[in-house]
Amino acid sequence: MSWNSSQLPANWKTLLEKQAPVQLPAAHDALTAKLIEHAGFSAYQIGGFALAGARHGLPDIDLTRFAEQAAGVRDIMGASTLPVLVDADDGYGDVKNVSYTVRQYESMGVAALFIEDQVAPKRCGHLSGKRVVPAEAMEKKIEAAAAARQNPDSLFLIARTDALEPEGIDNALRRAERYLKAGADGIYIEAPKSEKQLEQIGSNFKGTPQMTNMFEGDDETPWLTPKELNGLGFSMILYPTTLLFQIVRTLQLALDHLRAGKQTSKRDAVSLKQYLEIVGLDHWAQIEKRFKAPEGQT
Repeated sequence: MSWNSSQLPANWKTLLEKQAPVQLPAAHDALTAKLIEHAGFSAYQIGGFALAGARHGLPDIDLTRFAEQAAGVRDIMGASTLPVLVDADDGYGDVKNVSYTVRQYESMGVAALFIEDQVAPKRCGHLSGKRVVPAEAMEKKIEAAAAARQNPDSLFLIARTDALEPEGIDNALRRAERYLKAGADGIYIEAPKSEKQLEQIGSNFKGTPQMTNMFEGDDETPWLTPKELNGLGFSMILYPTTLLFQIVRTLQLALDHLRAGKQTSKRDAVSLKQYLEIVGLDHWAQIEKRFKAPEGQT
């Protein structure tokens, strides 16, 4: 079922209460956001990994900052009425930058966001070589983020820790506990290496909104179903690469066919009619018909 504006939850907390586990495919552009909504998902995410790759052709290693990411978020949000969770990286600087980032995203209508505790320059959570700031520094960022919100019910704040790789599971769990006490609404311990670690994380924070991700191409984190993850205690599931990786492969195959002079198989592509339905041509045609000025007066 696709959602419409009258069915949308009032805020992220309500969404979690009604829909958990919430599956969050990543939209790297506006068309993908439309397709996610048409497919019947109740929410989606805009992740830094997919946005940097699709919009700029760059790896997720801190080459883009708030202004570039926010421009992409604004474009994508304009194509869908679904609530959206945004990857706010490390907040793009110190507590001032975190406050600014939160206020800007809240004013744009972002329903939820997460910030992470990596040392700049940060990188994708599934790449090696990550380092984390002292827990005290991240606590201050969370406090600043929580204080920057105009309405706590309008923006759900998730604290992500990348401490599992550099510091181990026990320290990652301790950091998550501290971040919750600092004012985060939910937690996200990045890149568990086994189902045992997923179970340990989930059991430590039963009843607390928790997020994890299923990252294709990662040989460490096991793939579990939404039902299995929810049973472990996770209420939000990110799919940061699922759509992006499949789209990249589809484009590569299409380009190979073009170079060989082959026509695309109809089963591997939408028709013109289907595409125009997706992008809403009828909606704009109705507006044009209803409000069109007489000939020669436009």
